[in-house]
Amino acid sequence: MLIPATQLRVGMIIVMKNDIYRVTDVLHLTPGNWRGMVQVKMKGVKTGSNYEYRFRSEEKVDKAEMEQAEMEYLYADNENYYFMNTKNYEQVALGKEIIGDGSNYLVQNTSITVDMHDGLPVAVEWPNTVDLLVTETEPGIKSATVTNSFKKAILETGMSIQVPHFINTGDKVKVDTAEGKYLQRVKE
Repeated sequence: MLIPATQLRVGMIIVMKNDIYRVTDVLHLTPGNWRGMVQVKMKGVKTGSNYEYRFRSEEKVDKAEMEQAEMEYLYADNENYYFMNTKNYEQVALGKEIIGDGSNYLVQNTSITVDMHDGLPVAVEWPNTVDLLVTETEPGIKSATVTNSFKKAILETGMSIQVPHFINTGDKVKVDTAEGKYLQRVKE
């Protein structure tokens, strides 16, 4: 599927020179009276090598066709995160380069969508929010109802976030996966 170079975004998977690349940085350049350009940094999905390319703004780029698979998180070891395809129960190992900071949101049985290209997992789509258990924080103040005052909390995944003072150890909180921020306490 051809798209204009100006529509490239970080995280997109494109096909160039018979290989697939994940876009890691995009910079739109309009230098004075010259024609506009799109400077792109990419990482080879299969090779892991970094690559930079400058597209003319009117150029077309081949966006990779993706199949999507619903996966459920099982466990992790030192190198990979293991998921089970919910349709055919096949297990897939995803490396840290694909998971990235998303490891902060992974607890057993978390469902995610994995983008596949020719049967190879290349990207992960995270749910908008996840519910995580607070494992460590300062004791709450019973009269604290104002939510613009925050304290540090450690979640079950090891992630550290700011939460209101009324949140205690053992509470579940809803976390925004796009920004890694506290949204609300989860009622059980």
